Amino acid sequence: MCIKLKRKKEKREASNMEQQHSMRKRKPVFLFGNYKNYYGYRIGQDLEEDPRLNVFKKEWFEGKECLDIGCNSGIITILIAKKFCCRSILGIDIDSDRIEDANWHLKKFERAGKTHAKASKLEVSRSANGSEQSVAASPNEEMMEISRDCSSTEANLFHVVSFQQENFVQSRCPPEKKYDTILCLSVTKWVHLNWGDDGLITLFSKIWRLLRPGGVLVLEPQPWKSYENNRLVSETTAMNYRSILFRPAKFQEILLDKIGFRKVEDITSHLSGSKAGFNRPILVFHK
Repeated sequence: MCIKLKRKKEKREASNMEQQHSMRKRKPVFLFGNYKNYYGYRIGQDLEEDPRLNVFKKEWFEGKECLDIGCNSGIITILIAKKFCCRSILGIDIDSDRIEDANWHLKKFERAGKTHAKASKLEVSRSANGSEQSVAASPNEEMMEISRDCSSTEANLFHVVSFQQENFVQSRCPPEKKYDTILCLSVTKWVHLNWGDDGLITLFSKIWRLLRPGGVLVLEPQPWKSYENNRLVSETTAMNYRSILFRPAKFQEILLDKIGFRKVEDITSHLSGSKAGFNRPILVFHK
């Protein structure tokens, strides 16, 4: 009897070990493209400047109220605020963990800004006194270079940038809230796979309603091949993938003829020579 009990215990422990090993080997599944360190994947872990910032126009953001749909960890949201002097910019993401990351990055940039400001004042003071002694650069010096012409934004970053968890497709937006510019960068595929053609049209329609007259939508849609690579992340995505009628090649037609945007500007060519992570089209629609 004791031997049998001992063998059962050993089998149970072995089974538990196998389950734990299997769980450790299993990779996390990101149903909504809510990858951790997404920007590291696309531009490297050293936080070098996102090439898309070089093709965005300041007039779309300067003094404007902006919305970034699917902001992930918030890095590009913050950099847009700093480089282009937004009046305000709200980043939203379906994943509360990514919003937590975004708020952490916001604090990091704010601290870097204060360090940079103090170093600049000290450098000016030493120059005025005729000192030749150099001031050590902040560890975030390169990040702060981007904001030299937006000193008011740098000083009040928390007043300009904010983040919140939200499922944009399913949430109800206040009818009085309007934006001048809305970003939707590498989001359409995940809306499409999770909520089908109806979800995509809902996304486009809500963006249209939220934009003021003359407002701008900056859209970076993923290509159809990218859908194929992610169609099996869940039963829902697999089912929706099979029933999709509005492929990315039709988005421009839908937004102009069905949703009501008056014109579109393709700025993709300006990204030529960028890293592989930025070979997606970027279309700018004007309301």
